[in-house]
Amino acid sequence: MLEHTSKQFDLELESLRTRVLQMGGLVEQQFRLAMEGLYSGDIAQLDRVITGDARVNELEVELDEACTQVIAKRQPTAIDLRMITTVIKAIGDLERIGDKAQKISKLGVRLYNQHASFAPDVELRHTADLALAMLRASLDAFARLDATAAAEVVHKDDQVDTEHTAIVRQLITFMMEDPRTISRSLDIMAIAKAVERVGDHAKNIAEYVIYMVKGRNVRHASPEELDREVNDH
Repeated sequence: MLEHTSKQFDLELESLRTRVLQMGGLVEQQFRLAMEGLYSGDIAQLDRVITGDARVNELEVELDEACTQVIAKRQPTAIDLRMITTVIKAIGDLERIGDKAQKISKLGVRLYNQHASFAPDVELRHTADLALAMLRASLDAFARLDATAAAEVVHKDDQVDTEHTAIVRQLITFMMEDPRTISRSLDIMAIAKAVERVGDHAKNIAEYVIYMVKGRNVRHASPEELDREVNDH
């Protein structure tokens, strides 16, 4: 009976991991479509992202409830408890990435409605690609329980932050040179901030993976401390 229960528990944990990755895939798609719609001016696509956020929210609620049930029924300890804790935290960050995709889409719709020939004055695509790559890598590290790959994601966040700072400076220059661009520039600045926050949430997920695998909280660790924790066997 104990062996059966253990196997059943393993299946429940595997189901949770699979559902997190499914939610991650949806959120990744939402963010990618939001950025594509922003640059192509496809209002219909942006609208689909806005309405699609409801499904992301549903998945978060469903997964949170599933985690609660597993904790109540199995009373997990050690790495099993860390895994469930990681799932609960990760789905929170995934839901917030979904929110950012929706925000980008709403701002994009507004910008195109106000400026028929609108196109972003600054290059957001590279920063968005970096943030998207971080998200994919953090989910892959979660799937493979790979703390080393997760640490690489954490290190990449500085690059996203640096690019975001450069974009903000550029937009401030535009606003100072031509006050007519202020309204549009502020909306683009909000989009750039949403992109930067996607990188932050991807970094968070990567840090949870390190906690799950190593049992170490690295959220406030320096880059050197992070690498030591990950490479410590």
